[in-house]
Parts: sequence; structure tokens; C-alpha cells
Amino acid sequence: MSAAYQRIAIAIQYLQQHYQQQPSLTDIAEQIHQSPSHFQRQFQDWVGLSPKKFIQHLTLQQAKPQLQAAHSVFDTSQTLGLSSASRLHDLFVQIEGMTPGEFKSGGATLTIDYTFAQTPLGQILCASTQVGICHLAFCDDQATALQRLYADYPNAHYRPLDSTFQHSVVDLLSTAKQPQQLKLHLRGSAFQLKVWQALLSIPDGQLRSYSQLAHGIDHANAQRAVGSAIGQNPIAVIIPCHRVIQSSGALGGYRWGLSRKINLLEHELMPNRLLHDTDKTSHADPHTA
Repeated sequence: MSAAYQRIAIAIQYLQQHYQQQPSLTDIAEQIHQSPSHFQRQFQDWVGLSPKKFIQHLTLQQAKPQLQAAHSVFDTSQTLGLSSASRLHDLFVQIEGMTPGEFKSGGATLTIDYTFAQTPLGQILCASTQVGICHLAFCDDQATALQRLYADYPNAHYRPLDSTFQHSVVDLLSTAKQPQQLKLHLRGSAFQLKVWQALLSIPDGQLRSYSQLAHGIDHANAQRAVGSAIGQNPIAVIIPCHRVIQSSGALGGYRWGLSRKINLLEHELMPNRLLHDTDKTSHADPHTA
């Protein structure tokens, strides 16, 4: 992960915790030991908003009593033609659950190829079986990321493979190209698979609450279980769990960091900004730390 991204992540976390005090530009810049002018430019480049407007966004967000109020912001953006062209609908992304045997054996019959690559929001680990992508996760440390992958499939055979296929999947995070078909090969319960499939039906630039998702899969009283399944989503971005927020309109948490969630939602409103940032990235050597 770049030093610039780490600094902005710290600033965003500080703003999330202190926006009610309406901190000044100098107050925020001091948190990451930068001059106010340099911080202002860097924050604008990464987030797409000035720090002042970001604080206004947070203040407004907390004042919205209903989720529908939050929807209107994104509905307006689509009316203005700002929605991203890189939508991944369930028509293009198909989930195939692993067989009971594959599930029970911890992946003993599977060969899993994996690679690390860089994206505008940090390093990502992509892993796939012969059927499809089984794991896609942002990571700050390669060794830790691999340990988590191994824990999901403890008996699989692993191969570090810098494949064109896997990099094409990573490229979907930063380009406007739509895949003809993308298959995911996932280890999960029937309920988890159902929740993950429901996430795929949320269009770019729109939000859903945990309650809405629970109702959508005919489990209105299972909001906690839905939230748990969302938290266990093994496929970052492509299964868009970042589009789920609290019923109050608050953003809530995100498995790979709240600053990434904010950037992903900003990307879907202003795709040209993040697409431009990808020009500065390159694929990482899978054998470097």
C-alpha cells in the first residue's frame, strides 16, 4: 500500500471520529504531519472532494433519518449521467457454490492459483480454482493475506501464478470494460450464497440497508445473519458489499477499511477520477513483501 493512501486513510478515520467538532484544515493536516496546502491537494486527488466538503458530507449523512434520503443523492447522479459504465450485474457474474465434498474436505481436490496486484486502493490478492475466482481481497501484508486464504482452504494445492486471467479480473476494478461472463467459485453455506447473489443485484451508485437485503431474500427477521454473511464476503468489489449501509444512512463498516468503501462509492459517482488514478499503478511482483 502506498504511503499516500495510508496518510489519507488516517485522515479519513480522524474525520469520521471528529467531524462533529468541524476541525479546521490545519487540525486535520497535523494528524498526518503535512502542511495544510499539501494535504488539501492530496486529499482532493484521492477522495475527489475537499476536506471541507467531505466534512459537510459526513454531517449531512448523519442527519438523514431514512435510507431513501441517501438514495436520492445517487439517483440524482445517475440522472446527470455520472454513473460508472463498469457495472457488474448478476447477468455477467455467476456464482457457483462448491460441492459438499469440496467444502467438507477443505479444498483437498482443488488447485488454487493466486497472484498479488496493485490497484488504486492498494494491493489485492486474487485466487482462482479451475472453475472461477474463489478469493479477491485487499491486503496490507502478503503473508497475512495468504494465511487467511489458506485458512479457508487448508487442504488445497496452491500455486503462485501471475496469470493473465487473474490480472484481467483485477483490471475490472479500475476500467470501464464489462466482462462477457465472470464465474465465481465460492465456499459458503446456502444462506451465504443467497446473500452474496443478492448483493450482485445492487446496481452501481445505489445503496441497500441490511433490512432491505433481508426482505429481498425473504428472510425479514434475519438481519443479523445477513450482516454476518456480508462480513464474510470473500470477493471484494465484484460482490459489492460496499453498497450496503445502515438504515439510518450511516455508512457503517467495511471488511477492507472504511476509507476504501468511501472511495469505491465515490468512484461509482465520479468514475473518471479513479480511472485516471489507475494510470499510476502497476502489477506487483507476487514474490515481494
